[in-house]
Amino acid sequence: MYSSNEIRQKFLNYFSKNGHQIIPSSSAVPESDSSVLFTSAGMQQFKPYYTKQLDPLVDNHPGLGKPLGGNTVVSIQKCFRTSDIESVGDVSHLTFFEMLGNFSFGAYSKKEAFSLAYHFLVDELGLALNRMTFTYFEGDNKTPKDLTGYEAIISSGIDPEKIIGQGREDNFWGPTGNSGPCGPTVEIYLDGLEIWNIVFNEFYSDEQGELTLLKQLGIDTGMGLERLTLVSQFDNLSKVTEEGVVPTIFDTDLFKPLINKLLELSGLNSHNLDIENWRALRIIADHLKGSYFLITDGVLPSNTDRGYILRRIIRRAVRYAQKLKLPSNWQEVLAQTTRENYKDFWPQLENIDYFLEIFKAEELKFEKSLEKGTKDVLALIVEHKQKGETTISAKEAFSFYETSSLPLEVTVDIAREQGMSVDTSEFEEAFKKHQEISRAGVEKKFGGHGLKSGYEWNEKDAQILTKLHSATHLAFQALREILDKDIAQRGSDINPERARLDFNFPRKVTPEEIKQVEDLINQKIAENLTVQKEEMPVIKALESGAIGVFAARYPDVVTVYSFKDASGNTWSKEICAGPHVKETKEIGSIKIVKEEASSFGVRRFKIQLI
Repeated sequence: MYSSNEIRQKFLNYFSKNGHQIIPSSSAVPESDSSVLFTSAGMQQFKPYYTKQLDPLVDNHPGLGKPLGGNTVVSIQKCFRTSDIESVGDVSHLTFFEMLGNFSFGAYSKKEAFSLAYHFLVDELGLALNRMTFTYFEGDNKTPKDLTGYEAIISSGIDPEKIIGQGREDNFWGPTGNSGPCGPTVEIYLDGLEIWNIVFNEFYSDEQGELTLLKQLGIDTGMGLERLTLVSQFDNLSKVTEEGVVPTIFDTDLFKPLINKLLELSGLNSHNLDIENWRALRIIADHLKGSYFLITDGVLPSNTDRGYILRRIIRRAVRYAQKLKLPSNWQEVLAQTTRENYKDFWPQLENIDYFLEIFKAEELKFEKSLEKGTKDVLALIVEHKQKGETTISAKEAFSFYETSSLPLEVTVDIAREQGMSVDTSEFEEAFKKHQEISRAGVEKKFGGHGLKSGYEWNEKDAQILTKLHSATHLAFQALREILDKDIAQRGSDINPERARLDFNFPRKVTPEEIKQVEDLINQKIAENLTVQKEEMPVIKALESGAIGVFAARYPDVVTVYSFKDASGNTWSKEICAGPHVKETKEIGSIKIVKEEASSFGVRRFKIQLI
């Protein structure tokens, strides 16, 4: 039996020994793929290499700032999947997980790919062949049977009776997002549990789902650490644990410390827990861990996109913590346990104070509405039951979100506990309409200039947005002075939690440079520069030295904002649609909380007010 830490290291050592470059995990927030909210597969950071957009030996990898150094690589990737949020609480579903993967960009065949996987499981981990079965793509009317995949399994001496052909739903993978590499798969099962998916990227799928052959065969494998740890630490998944249940991922060393802490905090006994309490323990453990990783990767709770997903899992965890009557410091205890469990491989979790500050603020905000929201749901359930009805409508569920900020999952959980169900089919449509209304109001007020739509903004939010927007002007000018005078804006996105700015730069910005930029911004804020607004023809604005973004899109007459010191000297001058502070001291001070790649040759800063 191996610990999860030992399995990680064995995996990296094995593929390094077999000629693979070890590449660090990218962020759980995609750095160069805007088609998805979160990184959900190890191959996402390598997509351009399968299509030959990037050469692994020549072109700089956006996150590394240098070439990969080889056409075979291995990584352990932080992943977050939103599709399983409502299912978390059963014995197998998670939001956050780690994906072990090895990747080839035209370097080896299907036969070699399968052989590497098979020998890692058997020779390195000592897993028994009699526990294994194998599947391959049997073909359909769109794509032929994967005979070479089948032959790759046979070539390792596998008994044909252990090999099963399956359809597209099971054995054809991809693409990640709306388009990209994809292809047939070979999958390895242990005790009936799928643990390793070996994808043969032979095709490129466009946004309409049309497939074209790639110029080279790409190998993309994915193996969830949680499942691999389960089959390694328990030699028979049909044998019951001490608690009298079949072992699951929650019985591994990746979750057991958290579950044990929760049992201790709640006073529950693992030997006589009912299903509902087991669900609560698993939900809290998964959601706390998931939120910890998302927050350390720069995600903040909000009403849209990634922030909305984070808000949902935090609030669901808080609701179950209250249900189990956990003490007020429960999140601190679990965060410390998570950090201790993961610190050897994920050192960024050391920033526990920042995580707890964000988590507790969201918890406090939600606690004020949870009690009312729960009472409202329970009252509605009584009404429905009196009428002999068993379903809460999507419209009713959305009303709880509007009035009490109650996430859909919480309403579903409350209803299920009362023997009711929720019709969720129209909830997302109602939510999207709600965001569109918010967006229209925001664009009317702020001109849509880099300001994130989809939020419910009150006057306090508007003040924060104005400060952050003005801070981005200072930030771009500071970047030009510290890094390169030719730096230009490549994108901007602002919401009440943070400002995101993208800029052209060929490499990762060092911690020392980040500190210099941050200090210069705060220095200019402290100098209390005045902000002057002028309207002028766009040609005159550009001739005067005002910096513009996408100048061809500007109207004939534009607004120019200049930041001037006490002597009247201009420090920053840009064409902009507003809004701005009148003096920079209104901003307070800022902190650069994250630096990452946005796309090839483009870096990204995330800035918060402090």
